[in-house]
This record gives sequence, C-alpha cells and structure tokens, in this order.
Amino acid sequence: MTFENLKPKVTEITSNSLISREEKLLEICALLKNSIDYYNWVGFYFRNGKKEELILGPYVGAETDHTVIPFGKGICGQVAVSNKNFVVPDVAAQGNYIACSFTVKSEIVVPLFVNGKNIGQIDIDSHVLDPFNKADERFLEFVNQEVSKLF
Repeated sequence: MTFENLKPKVTEITSNSLISREEKLLEICALLKNSIDYYNWVGFYFRNGKKEELILGPYVGAETDHTVIPFGKGICGQVAVSNKNFVVPDVAAQGNYIACSFTVKSEIVVPLFVNGKNIGQIDIDSHVLDPFNKADERFLEFVNQEVSKLF
C-alpha cells in the first residue's frame, strides 16, 4: 500500500472517538507494520514527564527490553536531544546504536511535536538494509502531525 493510500487510514484512526488514545496509537502501529513490508517493528516512545528519558508506548513487533531510554542514548535518545529525524541505513555502522535484535538492519526515528515541543517519537526498525528514504520521512512526519492532535 502506498503512503498516499495510508494517509486517510491514519486520519480515520486518529479521528475515531470510540477508542482511547493508546488504542489509536496501537492501531497506527499495526497499520504501518502490516502495510509496509520493510516496517518490521513500529512503536512510539514518549518523554517521561520532566525526566530526560523516553518511555516505550504502544508498539507492534518483537518484544523489546528497551522500555526506558535516556536522552542521548541510542537513536531514539539522540532524536530526543536533536529534535531532528534520524535515518540509519545500517545499524551495524552506527556507533551509538542500542541493539534490539540481530535481525534489525536499519532504523528511522521521527520526532513528535505538540505545540512546538518534542514529546516523543515514532520509531521503526527494518530487517532490510537501507530501505528508508525521504518519502518515509515525509509520511512519518504526517503520521506524527495526526498523532499530535491526540495530545
């Protein structure tokens, strides 16, 4: 399914008044993982109040031990500090990468802003080397723009 075909589905999920925010986030994760063949793990991390750490939110994919990530640590922790998208074509070549699984080959993390403040991020792992491009970034920015309306 193309990113353009997925956009209205994302909006439909975020607009559904019958389910909770957590359920909406989980549905978005499932939609992305099930619709894009190289999205093997899709999840959200959120800032833990005023602490400089991220807490794992809803996700779909293999279980992870990384439920708390300090700012600056790993790709997610770096995005929490930089406020910028981070695409890692090959995690083996990334010095500050937190290994989740030997099957993960690449990662993309896009920050989630509410009223100009970074409150979290969407994180996607792939079992494919270098699958992410600008179209993924733009699409995930759209997803986060829709998700930001939930806060």
